[in-house]
Formats: sequence, structure tokens, C-alpha cells
Amino acid sequence: MAEAHQAVGFRPSLTSDGAEVELSAPVLQEIYLSGLRSWKRHLSRFWNDFLTGVFPASPLSWLFLFSAIQLAWFLQLDPSLGLMEKIKELLPDWGGQHHRLRGILAAALFASCLWGALIFTLHVALRLLLSYHGWLLEPHGAMSSPTKTWLALVRIFSGRRLMLFSYQRSLPRQPVPSVQDTVRKYLESVRPVLSHEDFDWTAALAKEFLRLQASLLQWHLRLKSWWASNYVSDWWEEFVYLRSRNSLMVNSNYYMMDFLYVTPTPVQAARAGNAVHALLLYRHRLDRQEILPTLLMGMRPLCSAQYEKIFNTTRIPGVQKDHIRHLGDSRHVAVFHRGRFFRVGTHSRSGLLPPRALEQQFQRILDDPSPACPHEEHLAALTAAPRDLWAQVRRSLKTQAEDALEAVEGAAFFVSLDSEPQGLTREDPAASLDAYAHALLAGRGHDRWFDKSFTLIVFSNGKLGLNVEHSWADCPISGHMWEFTLATECFQLGYSADGHCKGHPDPSLPKPQRLHWDLPEKVHLSISLALRGAKTLSGDIDCHVFPFSHFGKSFIKRCHLSSDSFIQMALQLAHFRDRGQFCLTYESTMTRLFLEGRTETVRSCTKEACSFVNAMEDKGKTDPQCLALLRLAVDKHQALLKAAMSGQGVDRHLFALYIVSQFLHLQSPFLDQVHSEQWQLATSQIPVQQIHLFDVHNHPDYVSSGGGFGPVDDHGYGVSYIFMGDNTITFHISSKKSSTKTDSHRLGQHIEDALLDMASLFQEGKRLKQGCRGLGEDSGYRCGSLPCHSRGSRAPTTSTNF
Repeated sequence: MAEAHQAVGFRPSLTSDGAEVELSAPVLQEIYLSGLRSWKRHLSRFWNDFLTGVFPASPLSWLFLFSAIQLAWFLQLDPSLGLMEKIKELLPDWGGQHHRLRGILAAALFASCLWGALIFTLHVALRLLLSYHGWLLEPHGAMSSPTKTWLALVRIFSGRRLMLFSYQRSLPRQPVPSVQDTVRKYLESVRPVLSHEDFDWTAALAKEFLRLQASLLQWHLRLKSWWASNYVSDWWEEFVYLRSRNSLMVNSNYYMMDFLYVTPTPVQAARAGNAVHALLLYRHRLDRQEILPTLLMGMRPLCSAQYEKIFNTTRIPGVQKDHIRHLGDSRHVAVFHRGRFFRVGTHSRSGLLPPRALEQQFQRILDDPSPACPHEEHLAALTAAPRDLWAQVRRSLKTQAEDALEAVEGAAFFVSLDSEPQGLTREDPAASLDAYAHALLAGRGHDRWFDKSFTLIVFSNGKLGLNVEHSWADCPISGHMWEFTLATECFQLGYSADGHCKGHPDPSLPKPQRLHWDLPEKVHLSISLALRGAKTLSGDIDCHVFPFSHFGKSFIKRCHLSSDSFIQMALQLAHFRDRGQFCLTYESTMTRLFLEGRTETVRSCTKEACSFVNAMEDKGKTDPQCLALLRLAVDKHQALLKAAMSGQGVDRHLFALYIVSQFLHLQSPFLDQVHSEQWQLATSQIPVQQIHLFDVHNHPDYVSSGGGFGPVDDHGYGVSYIFMGDNTITFHISSKKSSTKTDSHRLGQHIEDALLDMASLFQEGKRLKQGCRGLGEDSGYRCGSLPCHSRGSRAPTTSTNF
């Protein structure tokens, strides 16, 4: 979600003095090290490979094969065609009484070799099948004969007992696109936003790049793609995330929200107990690989590598670059409440603590009257500071408060028990939702440990949320975990009639351990500086959240359009009305069709999109003309989206070419131009991946309301959206208050208007727009939605916020 900010900001980090030293290493050495890191990761997953690496067979299949060979041997048949006799001759002669043992060993060795060859053949066949992307390029709902044949073969070769990492060794590697195609697509993408003079200048730079440097840089990338698991992902993690020296708060971390209309219990400790228990159940399923691999459109597996670092993970600050620390296990969580830190054990001798016991521990913390020590209250603001400052201060903490620091960084995750209520309220729905988003994204700047893989935030009225660090994985991974957590804690674990967790307290449990920080004098000033910077950054963020519920995915599908592309065109129209011009638009999509793939950029501001927007603003254009242009724009967006997903995108290839040029110390004005671009509109859809966990028809309010991220540019917007069931779309908009060019609420109104104007191009949508306008004129309420700009509210059926 938030990688666009880092992608724009990574270039300055390459030109710092410390980074120049790092990049003076030979590029071939760096490629070799990338491959070495890949092979080390493969070796570290040996046990997973043993369990799932023989997929689609199983270890028991070896026993079946060995038994079949023994049976054939007993029937005086030789399935090895003499090979077992030759193997027996090579085995030591232990005497006549061991003659039968030599035969069994020979059969076992032959069975192992045959079994290994068969498994290898299956792996190669499955990898070749998964390299086919023709199905992705076909129209939705239409499936050609080759694709049907391919799908049948995939199902045959995929076996039956799927586990999380079953497909890992069969996934193809991400291809390196043709550099000529990438440059052509890039020029096509910037044509709508550049003047004729600027475009001609950029095209000349591109031509010079193709003539002088492209072939050499491309050769190095192809070499890396053959040797390493992924030609771009490790550099993306390092240079876009870990080398960034900016604050993680707002700039990199993102947030996930609770149910919008429902709070299952107002008891803060109870909600925390159930949520923590549900999260640890998810971790248990991860450890046992009981979570099924994600299958795109129910047939194509996605890479599961990012799931490995959800828990027990911390981003450790460094002077030149950070590193990710991941532990194999952790049996406690770190808890923050009113400026104090606690260590809460999550397991007893009999296993994971039940929710009621965890609630008891959290209630003990809430009831603890002890005050925070001097400067301890604001200590976590250091994790919101620039990374260089935090790295220097952490060295002092490492020596003076090692145990407390280890308790936090070694925790399964971080829990913040907030002293204030948050969430949707009837009295002021617009302001309450905006404040809720702001609290999740930034808080007060000192009450989240931004380095942890995620911070679970529990507000005083029982509302939940997550603040997620971005470097270890992308939003769909944390979203998958969050869906499981909300569904499990609400529907499976549940609450008693008085709002507490089910079960009984355990008085024998030791009290949570208060962490004590021996803070040296020189750290006090650093904490004050970090807190001041965090408050400034937090105070500059303008968050706006509104659910648009006048129509949703079902209406868009009835119009025979892609729901994501429809929203992207609405954002283009809304942004043009907001700023009066077109801009480069960053839409994040995934490349997890490939081994260790992460994200790619869809450049949504296309020539076709601009033509549609101009037509909508031209009163001389008829609805049929606008609709025809809308369909062309949607088709173009779908083509770009599918190309990006299949490894034929633009930005990751250009990024990797730029990194190689820096290692080789080759100056490329074209690549410099590419990476000096500003993304004034960054967008992301939050996918709903486990629809079966929620009953949107009988319980439509029990759906996650998505999340958001900070703006990419100082004068730009960050927009994320989620389809909540069939009839609601929730938008999360962010911008900076210091900018005179942006206003999150203003853009929100433009998005609503754009959606209704686009819907009115269809016969059914005309009635929707007329009804909405009438309602708006009569009552001032924002149509079909809660809270925007003081335009009224919709009361939920069940909510403890009201």
C-alpha cells in the first residue's frame, strides 16, 4: 500500500555518503550474494521442503513405491531391469546371513532414486504449467480450450493435500521484460501528463539510454534472474525500505480498521484477550502450515513466502540501513499502556492461554496505578524518528536497558492499550471516523512501537485496529491475518452476555512483568526531539474515511465492467475535478504469481482514461459517447493490470535497471528522470480474500472496513478502498494539511460525485443518482453513506459506539 512513498524516496538514500561505499562493490559480487541469500533461504526451509517439497506426492508415497518393488521382487519380477542387482554388487558384503538385508537396501535405494526422479519430473511439469499466463489475458467469464486443458492439468499435478508452502518449489521465477518494451510502455504512460516539449525531451533521453546503456544493464539483470530467486524483490526490500532514513510513521507504515458499524464488546481487556488469542491461533496455523495457499481465481497459486515473517519480527534500525530480525518463536507480547511497558506471557505449561486468562492479564495492566517513569512515557517516539537518530540511540538502550529492549523487540507482536475511545459515533460520524483513522496511522506519536511487524491497538471502548510495518510484507498478507482475527474473535471465540471473554479467570497466573528502562541522560534529549518531530508529522496528516453505500461491486458487475477499473476511472475523474489537471497515478498490484514476488505499479492515468475524463467534463458529449470511452479506458486499465501481474510491468524493471547502473557507476539521465517523478495520486485496493469467514448477507455490518496509508507526495493524495460486501465501498484518503493544493474531504466529495456521475451513464444508475441528489438537497446527508463532511449518518443494527 505505502510503497509508493518509499519508491519515490529511495533515490536520495543511494547518494548518501554511507550508501556510496556500499554500492562500490562489484555488481557481479552483489548478484552472487543475492543468489547466495536465496539458496540460504531455501536451505533454512529444509523441514518445509521435506513436508511439502515432495508435493504433489507425500513422504508416504515413497513407502508405497518401496512396498510395490518388494512385492514385485517377491513375485520374481524385476521392475528395475537389473539395476537393483548392480546396486547390490556395490554394497559391502556382510556375509551370507545378511544377503536378504542387502536386497532390501538395494530395493530401498532404487525406490528412493525412482521416487526422487518422479517427484522432480512432477515439479518441472507443474512449474511449466504455472508459467502459462494465457488464462490471465482472457476476458472475464470466458475460458478458451487451451486454458481449460491447462486448468485440468494443474489440478491433476497439484495433488490433494495442500499446505501453505506446497507450491513454493514449483512457482516460476519472475521474468525480466524486454527493455525496449519497458521503455515503450513508460513513454506511453507519461504522454498524458507531459507537455509536447517535455515529452520530446524524455523520448530523446530514452532513445539515448537504449543505444548506450540498456543492453549492459539488462544483461546483468538476466544473469541475476537465472541465479537468484527473484531479480528485483531483495533489492526492492533493501533500497526502497531498509535503506530509507525517513520516519516509518505515516511515510511507510499503514493501518487496518475494525468492523465499521459493530463493536462486539465495550470491555477493552476482553476485546484484547480475544484478539490476541485469535492472532496466536493464526500463528499456530502458520507454524503447522494449515493455512491453504492463496489461489488466484481459484486455480493459480500465489507465493506464500511473505507469511513467514508476520510474527516474532522487528525492523532493527541501522546507521546506513536497517535489517529485519525474525525469531523462530516468541511466547510473550509486549504491551503499552499510559506510558508503561509490560511483558505478558501468552503460554502456560499446557499451551496457549485461553482468552479469559489473557483478558485477566490485560485487566491487571489497566488497573495498575503505578505511574510511568521519567521519559519512559515517550520512549516509543524514537521508533517514529528518522532511522539514523533511532539507530544511534538504540546503541545506548542496548547497553543500559537490554532486557527491556529485548522483551519488546523479541515479542510476538506489540499491543497498545489506548486510553481514549475511537470509532464511529452518532454525534459526529465524519469527525469520529477521521480521528479513528488518524489514531491508527499515527496515534500520539509515542504510543506505537513502529518497528514491530505490527502493533495491535485496542481502544478504551473496545475498538480495534492495526498499525503495520511495511518492509517484511505487503498489505494482502496482513489483511489475510486480520480477516481471520476479526472472524475468529467475534464468531468463534465470542463473548459472554456481560461482554467478557468466555471461560474463567486463572488466579494462579503471575502478574504481567513491568519493564524497567534505565535511560541514560543523553537519551532524554533524543526522546524529546523524536517526540517533537513525531507530533509535527502526525499533526500534518489529514485523514478522511467515508463508506459509499449507494452502490457497490454488484452494480458495477451488472454493468459488465471490472470493479477495480471502474473505481480507478472514478479516481481519475475526481482528481481532475479536484486539481484541474492529470497526474501520474500509482496503483499497487501484486506479482506473487512468481517466486518471492511482491508488487508492481499500474500506471492508471492512461490516454484512454484522460479521454474519458475530458468527455465527462465536456457538456457537448452524450452519455453513450462517454460510456464508450469509459469502456475503452477500463479495457486499457485491465490490460495494464494483467501485464503487471504477469511480470510485464514497467516500474520494477526500471527500478532494477537503476540499481545496476548505480553499482556500475553509470550515469543515465533517462533513469534519473524516471526516478525523479512525483506520484501525486497513490492508490491501492484492499482485497477481501476470505469471503467464507463472513456472512455479508445475514450480517452485512460484520465486514472489515479496510485501511489506509499516508500521502506519497507533499502535495498529493493517498487513497485506498475496499469493497465491503456487494453494496458498499469504503474509501480512506490522506493528504497533508500543510499543502495548499490538497484537501482530503474535498477529494472525498469529488469521489462521491464522480461515482454517481459514472453510474448515471447506465439506465439503472440514473435512478440512483436522482434519488441521491434528491436526498442530498432535502437533508444535507451524503447519499448512501455515513459520514462525510457533516452529511449525516446511518445507524448500525448493533454497535456499542452509539
